[in-house]
Amino acid sequence: MTLLASGLMQRGIDTSVLVLFSGGPHEETLKSAGVPVVHIRCPRLRHGLDPLPRDATALDRVVRGARLVARTAYKVPLAQIAVLRLLSWLRRERPAVLHAFLLHSYLIAAPAAWLARIPVLVAGRRSLGDRHRDRRFMLTLIRLANRLTDLIIANAHAVAYDTRHVEGKSVRRITTVYNGIPDTAFEPAPAVRLAADGPVILCVANLIWYKGHRHLLDACALLRERGLACTLVLVGDGPEREELEERAAALSIDVRFLGHRTDIAELLARADVCVLPSLTEGLSNAVMEAMAAGKAIVATNVGGTGELLRDGRGILVPPADAEALARAISRVLRDPELSASLRAHSREWARAHLSADAMVQRHIELYAGLLEGECAA
Repeated sequence: MTLLASGLMQRGIDTSVLVLFSGGPHEETLKSAGVPVVHIRCPRLRHGLDPLPRDATALDRVVRGARLVARTAYKVPLAQIAVLRLLSWLRRERPAVLHAFLLHSYLIAAPAAWLARIPVLVAGRRSLGDRHRDRRFMLTLIRLANRLTDLIIANAHAVAYDTRHVEGKSVRRITTVYNGIPDTAFEPAPAVRLAADGPVILCVANLIWYKGHRHLLDACALLRERGLACTLVLVGDGPEREELEERAAALSIDVRFLGHRTDIAELLARADVCVLPSLTEGLSNAVMEAMAAGKAIVATNVGGTGELLRDGRGILVPPADAEALARAISRVLRDPELSASLRAHSREWARAHLSADAMVQRHIELYAGLLEGECAA
């Protein structure tokens, strides 16, 4: 979103970023690019909408679903406040296009854009719909919003396919535009100082259950048993950290929990192989950045990851399979020619297909086409 907004502004397209809840680390980047950041200051609606774990029992799903519906009673007034605040800004500024990126912004933006008579409403889809399959109330809201939406932009073909499957006929138009990565991602970076006796495996992902870290820990334990002890570096934080730390200690493997980091390029330069063991995924920026850095990559074949790494650009394995992860990592570390081939092919493909300039230009073409259609109508 930051790359897109900055790129639009650089091309002379008046662009603002509306923040519904609170700011974040990219706010200063936007401001330095001349992009106004507008705080709508909506009441926070996120509580209670996180995805259910795949291993939840049927009873647990029913109980949690009932709690969600019960909470809806007091969330409706909060949602109305959010819509009214956004509506006020839209009526004042009169943008030609409103592009809502994530779920909560989309559900608020759709009615606000319709009431403000904004010519074009675009919505993003950036992850698979697994978290909504068993949430009929949430799916109903999404499908209602879809009726007011001119175009949905998915960030991977797998995400577009999944969106049609989950949201059904309410999806009128959908297209795919890959996330872009800046030119700086392709520039060499000095390796971060990190002492390790063996190869370094890097995984950049929030410590959430569906990122599959526990299977990666088990894979590292298998590698150690087979005489290939590695140092696993985990970048990111989340609710699974304590459990993962305990599991790493029980397995007697070398795992470094670094938490949130901004020196990803330097960490990539230090890594011997990058791994993403997700159980579900949209389109991983971590994989894209590793491709741009020319790293050998092992990842699970879920969501858009296969689109990035097929045809010799990486090694794909089934999700939740520690044995397959261990075998793939071992292949990369023990076969320099294979590693070199993976690095070269992934970097070349990323340069050709994942540039930020191409991503911005494609969005401009889509916006323009929608506006022309609106004018013709």
